[in-house]
Order: sequence, then C-alpha cells, then structure tokens
Amino acid sequence: MEAFFNIYGEPLLYATLETLYMTFVATLFSYVLGVPLGVALSITKKGGIASSPTFNSIAGWIVNVLRSVPFIILMVFVIPFTRFITGTSIGPNAGNVPLIIAATPFVARIVEQSIEEVDRGLIEAAKCMGATNFQIITKVMLKESRPSLIRGLSISAITILSYSAITGTVGAGGLGDMAIRFGYQQYIDSVMYSTVILLIVIVVLIQWLCNIWAFKADKRNRN
Repeated sequence: MEAFFNIYGEPLLYATLETLYMTFVATLFSYVLGVPLGVALSITKKGGIASSPTFNSIAGWIVNVLRSVPFIILMVFVIPFTRFITGTSIGPNAGNVPLIIAATPFVARIVEQSIEEVDRGLIEAAKCMGATNFQIITKVMLKESRPSLIRGLSISAITILSYSAITGTVGAGGLGDMAIRFGYQQYIDSVMYSTVILLIVIVVLIQWLCNIWAFKADKRNRN
C-alpha cells in the first residue's frame, strides 16, 4: 500500500484536483448560460408572462438537438472550436469547452422544470400587484423554486463530473485520464479502483452538500 501511494499518490491527487476544477468551472458557466435560457423557455411558453411561441419552438429545438448528441461525439466534434477558444485540445481548460456546451441545455431544462413547479397563483398575484416581468422572474419564479433548483444543481454537477471522466479519452486530464492511461492501458487495477472510489466520494459529497443547502432553502423547513 505504501509503495502504491509513493508511486501514484501525487498523480491521483493532481488528477482529483483537475476533475474538481473541470466540474466546478463547467457547472458555473453552464448555469450562467443555462439559467437565463431555462427562464426564457419557461416564460415564452403559451400562456407564459412573455409568451412567444416562435422563440420557444426554436430555442426548444436547439436545446433538444444539443441534448440528443452523445457527449463523446460532441466532444470530438467541437475540437476545432475548443482549439479556437483555448488554443489547445488537451488539458482541463480544453475539457471545459465541450463540458459547458453539453451541460448548458441540460441545465436549461432543469431550470425550466423547476420554474414550472412554482404555484401559478403566486405569479398571478404578483401580476395583480403590478410587478414587472423581471420582478416576477427574480422575486417569484427563481425565489420560490430555489429548493428544486438546488436539487437540480446536484444532478447537473454529478452529470458534469461523469462527463469530465470521459474527457480523459482525449487527454483532458483528471481521474478519467488516470483510469484510462494506467488502469486500462497498463492494466494497473489498483489505479482503476482508486479512481472509481475517488469519483464515488466526490459524488457523495456533492449530493450531501446540495441536500443540506436545499433543506435550508426550503421555507417549509424553517418552522
């Protein structure tokens, strides 16, 4: 065991940090892009506060197309774009590009569904009090859907984490790269098992933290 950590301890730590970096950055930017898109999909539906069936149909179609492309195919397809943005097609920064592209439509649908759970009566009440669309979105829709949005965040982050492991196939680094180079190509089972265990630990931590956050954000639990 000591010999294993002497040889692979530092590379595993570095790979774990790369995975955490990719997961955090991709989650952050996918929410920066996905939340406005999800809100737009919700409010432009028929009967929404800013109904626009044409925009909704086009945006919904684009989201569905991006969601339907398997990540490993999307990752290879956007390599020229990745090189244009980051100047390289390898490393964690390059891995973030396809991760953000793949996760943004996923986040948008989660945000859309979370907003749809908000009581329509609250929205109508806000309208009657003269609230603007922006106020309804920020003070009613997003505020009332916070617990659901946070639970959706855990799903998104864990999905991005799993995608980050796949980016290892094209040299993006992280635990996926360790598992492929050492565990699969060199048949070092101990490295493979270690990467799997580390990924499980990260998933459990993400879920645990988001569960606590969602519980505290739910006003039903404040009494």
